[in-house]
Amino acid sequence: MSGQQAAVKHERRIDYVEFASRDPAASRRFFEAVFGWSFEDYGPDYTAFDDGGLQGGFFRGEPVTSAAGAPLVVLHATQLSPLQATVLAHGGRLSRSEFTFPGGRRFQFIEPGGNELAVWSQRDAD
Repeated sequence: MSGQQAAVKHERRIDYVEFASRDPAASRRFFEAVFGWSFEDYGPDYTAFDDGGLQGGFFRGEPVTSAAGAPLVVLHATQLSPLQATVLAHGGRLSRSEFTFPGGRRFQFIEPGGNELAVWSQRDAD
């Protein structure tokens, strides 16, 4: 893909996402263990991630949950229940238990740095 084609592909698309985290190192450990993201630290107050499709970072700050109006980032998993167990085993806590919606199921969780995310799956994937 040429540089111009790459630029067009990224034009007006989400290119990078940053999250406030009470503890960027704890957020890093969690997302490495649970989701397999790769990270690069830029001092104690910032760590950048690459999830294989999107890049972003965690900066030291106070996160806001979706109940307070923050956007909710929704990840996908083929099998929802095993991932929920892994989230809990690595220090995440549920903010909304598994529920169904048209087209699938999902749960919402708070990671150790304080950010709320969700994971969805097709209804019959488990």
